Amino acid sequence: MLPLGGCFLASDLPEPGLNIPAAYSAGPRSPAAAQAALPPLDWWRKFRSRELTAIIEQARAANLDIAAAIARIEQADAQARVTGAPLLPLIDFNSNATRTQSSKTTGTTTTSTRSLGSTNIIHDDLKLTFNASYEIDFWGKNRAALQAAEQTAVASRYDREVVGLTTVVAAANAYFQVLASQDRLRVANENLQAATRVLNLIKQRVAAGTASALETAEQESVVNAVRATIPPLRQTLRQNRTALAVLMARSPEGVQVRGGSLRAIAIPRVTPGLPSELLTQRPDIRKAEANLAAANADVANARARFLPSISLTGSGGYESAVLKILLRPESAIYSAAASLAQPIFHGGQLLGNLDLQKAKQDELLQNYRKAVIAAFGDVENALDAIHQTALREQRQADVVASSRRAFDISEERLREGTIDLVTVLQTQQTLFNAEDTLAQARLARLQAVVSLYQALGGGWLPKSPPVEASNAR
Repeated sequence: MLPLGGCFLASDLPEPGLNIPAAYSAGPRSPAAAQAALPPLDWWRKFRSRELTAIIEQARAANLDIAAAIARIEQADAQARVTGAPLLPLIDFNSNATRTQSSKTTGTTTTSTRSLGSTNIIHDDLKLTFNASYEIDFWGKNRAALQAAEQTAVASRYDREVVGLTTVVAAANAYFQVLASQDRLRVANENLQAATRVLNLIKQRVAAGTASALETAEQESVVNAVRATIPPLRQTLRQNRTALAVLMARSPEGVQVRGGSLRAIAIPRVTPGLPSELLTQRPDIRKAEANLAAANADVANARARFLPSISLTGSGGYESAVLKILLRPESAIYSAAASLAQPIFHGGQLLGNLDLQKAKQDELLQNYRKAVIAAFGDVENALDAIHQTALREQRQADVVASSRRAFDISEERLREGTIDLVTVLQTQQTLFNAEDTLAQARLARLQAVVSLYQALGGGWLPKSPPVEASNAR
């Protein structure tokens, strides 16, 4: 059965009811091959592109989504301190000075002073006190609330790792899209040159009387069709450069992406390891686990609210009508009190709150199970995608090679006048489409590798820093 890493309280521990597969169906078959190291923290360096590394490091340092996730961590830490405050006594210092004057016509006989030649009935009161109150957490109600807040803070840390990993993956894919657009633009320009060269050959044949105007129009259509593919590719290139700028929290005008070719990008070899490693590698699983632990603590807190609460209060200080004797022993005052409160009838509020927390716990349990199952599915899909896209690229390269030979032969025979134009047009279209498809196949293979790194939770330390819920003053 699936362990939860000891994050839960002893009571009300839900059972996920999941079985961990021994190995991935699309991964290594032998146990020795499956015993792989965790993905490196800087896995993007495996593609051996300095520009890609620089872009990702800038995105990790300046991305606004990551900054917002860090702010959520600070909020969760502060909330944990607020929630933990009832575990310590509440102490306040109070001081006040009052002077009151009673009506001269009531005939009240009190201590009086002379003021401006008339008798005024005036009373002074000076007071300095320390007040303290404390609720004894006999049933663990406040401790459970603190544990829930602490687990929420832990979940916020894993959420930051999820956002960080997503940002890195988005930056890598956007950069590869830039390279793919450049490759496809390069192919389109080369194809445009080849189609133009064939068009010139046909025009020469028309001038020699061996070709017709129809053949010229057909080739002109090919040239125009190739030319029409260029603007969308340029638009895609600009859009992906803009996407990179947004990920780096910079304006598009201030970001220069040199790019290059997908052929210059190395294809790293990624091994998935054991399925059980995902429980610690994937930050989204750890986040779901922490949220479930927080819900378990909320259930314990809701149960404790049915039990009596014991509170202690006290105050002490000095009170006097004259400042000079305020701090003398005879001016000392104090009070102490203890109270016990037992809920009797709250109109179903306490029971409703318990049922609510149990329902939330069950929801988060299902979310946890879904996160684990989805993680296994992500790895399986990524492993299969790497295998299939590698085969696709290899076979598409063979298609390009044979199409290139066919086009070269047809172009040569067109010069010799020993081939019909229909065959030339077919070889052109086949080659142009094959080269463009090859660039897309290379992009799909690189994106599959990135997806596997993401599915394995690469790029973060599988340990969350402890949350210190120091109590608020």
